[in-house]
Amino acid sequence: MPQLRLFVAIELPNDLLSALSQVQHDLQREPALARLRWVRPGGIHLTLKFLGETPTERRPAIEAAITRAVAGIAPFELHLGKPGRFGSRQSPRVVWIDIGGDSETLARLQSQVEREIAPLGYPAENHAFSPHLTLARVPPEHARDVASPLEDAIARATVPTASMQATVVSLMKSDLQRGGAVYTQLFAARLPG
Repeated sequence: MPQLRLFVAIELPNDLLSALSQVQHDLQREPALARLRWVRPGGIHLTLKFLGETPTERRPAIEAAITRAVAGIAPFELHLGKPGRFGSRQSPRVVWIDIGGDSETLARLQSQVEREIAPLGYPAENHAFSPHLTLARVPPEHARDVASPLEDAIARATVPTASMQATVVSLMKSDLQRGGAVYTQLFAARLPG
């Protein structure tokens, strides 16, 4: 049975991707951070729900669920926040930038996506939604070596002022390849209004 690796996301406009690329470039000036696996700027997105390996025939039901989830939510503003990391100070796992703006509407949208997708076999996450944009992943074998330089680089990082109007929620396909994941939009649900 054919499978697709899927997730639900808000895609970012080019000016935000350019600002994120600038932040990555600034962080990469720290030589110790060369060991991180940097996300291609074109592949950065705001994930609302990761679905994983999914049978192809579920796609129409997922698209219908996304359409229901965006009902009643008007376009809203988001902007880049501050950089940070997941994992402990001594063992970082992910470098990210948080998202500011209309966080209440974003949280409501994500909650509606969770609620509409759950009956299709994708249970809600056990942790609270933490909107972020992943810049890099830290290979576990290098976590301790990069921990201190990473903390310093994050503290010094300057994030350009960049904002966007969230108007579309996308169903995305992820194809894992040697050079990293390649993402393709399969479906787009426009926020009404």
